[in-house]
Amino acid sequence: MLGVLLLLPLYFTQELPKSQLLTFLVAPPPPPPPPPAAQQVAKIMKQIESDLLSGGQLRTPPKIPAKVQMIKEEAPPPLPGGGVVGGVPGGIPGGQAGGVIGSIINATSNLSYIPKLQPVVPQRIRISQGITSGLLLRKVEPSYPVIARAARIQGDVVLKAVIDRDGSIQDLQLVSGHPMLVPAPIQAVKQWRYKPYLLNGQPVEVETTITVIFTLT
Repeated sequence: MLGVLLLLPLYFTQELPKSQLLTFLVAPPPPPPPPPAAQQVAKIMKQIESDLLSGGQLRTPPKIPAKVQMIKEEAPPPLPGGGVVGGVPGGIPGGQAGGVIGSIINATSNLSYIPKLQPVVPQRIRISQGITSGLLLRKVEPSYPVIARAARIQGDVVLKAVIDRDGSIQDLQLVSGHPMLVPAPIQAVKQWRYKPYLLNGQPVEVETTITVIFTLT
């Protein structure tokens, strides 16, 4: 009975399922090749460097490829507002899509409506003693103090002066000088008068230095 059961499938082969027969007939695909070893990759890179580099500098390759693959770049997307690369007819050089720059240029082309700005004139400026000496209109010479002359004292008295817009001495301060020589120059310089110093056509206050020299000779 067991022998009959085993022989029946072999005798009636047309009754076997076709999917099962195909699975036995189709051979499995070959396995993928193994990746190159790290040593082999390093050897290839070293060979490439030795072919292209000589003493740290590039040199001509030993072989020139017969075919060079050209790289095709994708075309840039169209600009918004109908613009194209390089400009369009009717535009202006350096314009942008939408006419932002062009509108500004066209608006600023007519400057007749812009008011003229007046230059800002400072209230007080500092100039040198040489410039103020050329503006001097009236100079009162200080008298030599009798006590200083008797004591044979001589030297320079330096004063810091502020000249008003009308040319008069507004403020006078002592910078240096012998105490016995100071009073006479202060009283004399207070009476000096200058031409108004003009800046951009307008008179301004001037800060300067005045030196009075006392000498026995």
